[in-house]
Amino acid sequence: MAFNIEKIRAQFPILTEQVYGKPLVYLDNAATTQKPQVVIDKIAEVYCHYNANVHRGVHHLSNVATTAMEDARKVVANFIGAPSVENIIFTRGATESLNLVAYTVGERFITENDEIIVSEMEHHSNLVPWQIVAQRKGAKVVKWAFNDAGELDLNQLEKLITPHTKIVAVTHVSNTLGTVNPVEQIAQIAHRNNVMVLIDGSQSIPHIKIDVQKMDCDFFVFSGHKIYGPTGIGALYGKTQLLEQLPPYQGGGEMIESVSFDKTTYNVLPYKFEAGTPNYVGIIVLAEALQFVQSIGIEQIATYEQELLNYATQRILSIDSVKPIGTAANKASVLSFVVNGAHPYDVGMILDKMGIAVRTGTHCTEPVMQHYGIPGTVRASFAFYNTKQEIDMLHDALVRAVKMFS
Repeated sequence: MAFNIEKIRAQFPILTEQVYGKPLVYLDNAATTQKPQVVIDKIAEVYCHYNANVHRGVHHLSNVATTAMEDARKVVANFIGAPSVENIIFTRGATESLNLVAYTVGERFITENDEIIVSEMEHHSNLVPWQIVAQRKGAKVVKWAFNDAGELDLNQLEKLITPHTKIVAVTHVSNTLGTVNPVEQIAQIAHRNNVMVLIDGSQSIPHIKIDVQKMDCDFFVFSGHKIYGPTGIGALYGKTQLLEQLPPYQGGGEMIESVSFDKTTYNVLPYKFEAGTPNYVGIIVLAEALQFVQSIGIEQIATYEQELLNYATQRILSIDSVKPIGTAANKASVLSFVVNGAHPYDVGMILDKMGIAVRTGTHCTEPVMQHYGIPGTVRASFAFYNTKQEIDMLHDALVRAVKMFS
């Protein structure tokens, strides 16, 4: 598919909506993306034509649904460059994936006085599970701080790693600062010290071409709803040798090989970690979303979105009283800022009345706000269906808002 913004926007029905009588300008894509018609149609197709529980049925519908689900696993593996479908575990989303890794790694590898390095810019979902593990195991969470530009220092990581360090947990792209972290170098440093690496790809997967083998991460997670797919579905990539060592996260359903009251044995990868009836509809539709993105081209998307980010940065930050939060040299699709003399929530409410949807608050990254000593930010986040015209509308609305507060 050639990159034609009009044709692309026409595939997203919600973009024709009006808010308070004004055209919807949706700039909250870091929270969730809108869905193209092919994704919406795929949901209806599954429920209308081959809805049946997977894996355990011998009848036609179950076989069709099972094949579609396992074909979707191949699509996901291909999309992120995984070597095998056995490396792809389906979850409810990045949060469940992160909790799965934290719990199982904690059970298998972490003991008293061990250390877990977590960056200061993490979403709470990649901090709180590690705090729970540390409390349970008598281990310690070590903060990897960022500088005022919102960048992590690799030299500092080298200094933080000790013989007690077991894993480094870090986001690929910050949902608040937009920083693109050097995950390949992070993995190299960690592995030189026999330390595992978990990458939260929730914000990178819709904007950057992912290759987990090139990245050489041990774990990679993402959510479907961040990349134009349905809610309630996500994936975890893990290296085979690690997944085989980890204990099950939940029990029941497809993760079973055999059960007796004397002993239970577990299924092979990836089913060992997929207890219960999976969200097979979400899985099938996630594959449709990824194929839609592939039809446009992730490289084309990245180039266009970078143009939007650069344009928005120039336009918005030319306004007096607006201060950016997060000025890393390498950023993706997120522009956070504060307006002098105004609470972010009040700014967001005014923009909403003008039809512009942005996110306000801490964005589930309270340590980031503590770093800058602010209550929160206004965050505009961009997708490939956004336009420079919409950014101009955001600029004009912000100018009006600043005048109101002054």
